[in-house]
Amino acid sequence: MTFYDRDDELDALASAFDSPGYAFFVIYGRRRVGKTELIKAFCSERPHIYFLAAQEAEERQREKFVERVANYFGDRVPRIDGWDDAFAYLGEKTDTEDMIVAIDEFPYLVDENDSLPSYVQGFVDEHLQETNSMLILCGSSVSTMESTVLGHESPLYGRRTGQLDVTPFSFGQAREVISYDIADAIRSYAITGGTPMYLTLFDYEKSLRENVQSHILAPSSMLYNEPGFLLRTELRNPARYISILEAVALGHTTPNEIAGATGIDSGPLSKYLQTLRQLRLVDREVPVTASAKKSKRSRYRVADEFLRFWFRYVEPNRSSIEEAPDIVYQGTIEPNLPDHVATTFEDICQEAVWELVRQGDFAPYSEVGRWWYGEDEIDIVGLAPNDDRILFAECKWTSEPVGESLANDLRQKADNVRWGSGDREEQFALFSKSGFVDGLSGGLDSNWSLIDLDTPDRLFS
Repeated sequence: MTFYDRDDELDALASAFDSPGYAFFVIYGRRRVGKTELIKAFCSERPHIYFLAAQEAEERQREKFVERVANYFGDRVPRIDGWDDAFAYLGEKTDTEDMIVAIDEFPYLVDENDSLPSYVQGFVDEHLQETNSMLILCGSSVSTMESTVLGHESPLYGRRTGQLDVTPFSFGQAREVISYDIADAIRSYAITGGTPMYLTLFDYEKSLRENVQSHILAPSSMLYNEPGFLLRTELRNPARYISILEAVALGHTTPNEIAGATGIDSGPLSKYLQTLRQLRLVDREVPVTASAKKSKRSRYRVADEFLRFWFRYVEPNRSSIEEAPDIVYQGTIEPNLPDHVATTFEDICQEAVWELVRQGDFAPYSEVGRWWYGEDEIDIVGLAPNDDRILFAECKWTSEPVGESLANDLRQKADNVRWGSGDREEQFALFSKSGFVDGLSGGLDSNWSLIDLDTPDRLFS
């Protein structure tokens, strides 16, 4: 897989390794986000031992690890009876050379021996801290990494010198990979999301339809069964979680709506939702003007664009896809795709707001998010408390140009947003896929911005 971006992450790792003293970094994140490629890119021109753990018996794992260390130093493979001896051997070697030791998929080792973090602790305390070497522990099981490595109860707690939570690419980062024009790039991102593995599977010289049919709707393709595989790596019994993700992807976003769609009582449902949040599979949102801890107006959304697409279009239609994937695309996906893309477009417009702030085209805001109350919703609201300034924006992914009615509607809804003083400064913006009707800009004040697709094309090219 081609390595893209991750400049900030590479800089953080390089700075840690090049600085005096030891470094102990923890790298984690969902599968397919490019953690292994990141480690390999960082290690490529530096002295290193890279060990990829596997799902196999503890003794064989330990033998392979020791073999890897011995081969690097040109030693005969020593006889090792336990992990304490293995890390003692590694410690002897790191005393002689500044280097990187990277253990990938560390949770596989922990699955076979839950005392392993204690052995790593001994290595860090007794050997690594006296060197200029670097230890990297990496894992795709977010729950295991956060509990056994980063958690308060872990023997390793407080010993790391840095950590990287590797997340999927934003649209701006993914734009480097997606070579479609801006409209199809947004459509494509709404399907693959920012996971590097999914982004690089698509052939951007082919149409979006061809890519979806060959890489998602084909039962033999990797992405056809990918979500099930992801869930099974984290959850022993994923059936109820699959039901929740499907319900949320289909538009049931409040706890009551999810409970009604899945038949899961509110008590157990809250625990399932909390687990899905911990696994980065769903996000909880509250209105941007509300307190995340106190607000009861929460909504849930599938946190990944590909999973949202898959649970909306693939999981409910598996039987039909097995028989006639072309018909599923033509009859179900294609007619409803604009509605699916519209949600992604809102996120991309939020990303554009932040970029416009960074470039000085917009005044600064400390928070940007959605707002809703009762029947009123606003796609983007930006808050600048120190300046008593607020931004209101709507995002329209439609085939028709935006006209005056949307501007009037946004003005009315803005009056219902209780935030700031009575003299607050109000800024407005309209984002539109299909541009704006002639004369609209002439009827608006200077506190309005009209933004078509040329702007994100410029910002993210």
